[in-house]
Amino acid sequence: MSAEMDALVANATQKLEALEAALFGLKQVRGRFTTEDESVTVEVNSEGALVGLTLAESVTSMAPAEVSQLIVWACRQASEDAGAQRSKVVATLNESFAPEAKTAPGGAG
Repeated sequence: MSAEMDALVANATQKLEALEAALFGLKQVRGRFTTEDESVTVEVNSEGALVGLTLAESVTSMAPAEVSQLIVWACRQASEDAGAQRSKVVATLNESFAPEAKTAPGGAG
């Protein structure tokens, strides 16, 4: 194989590995949030879907509307956390696909 073909294959392999790493990273994303009074803890996946909910016994003394508001608010906070994590994974993927800057002779870019 020519050096040009070797470079092409290496580049394609590198991009495939970056894509696989991003897919794995996205599966690992979990946003988590616990209310200040620790009565509600939620966990969401990278898509913002609720995958965990823990309610402390203290919620039994609250009005149902208050508990539901706490759950929704905690879900939003956890989703923002997951979104930030997801953004980091995607940014890393984007960096791996960005064309490399080539330096011209004499150091000018």
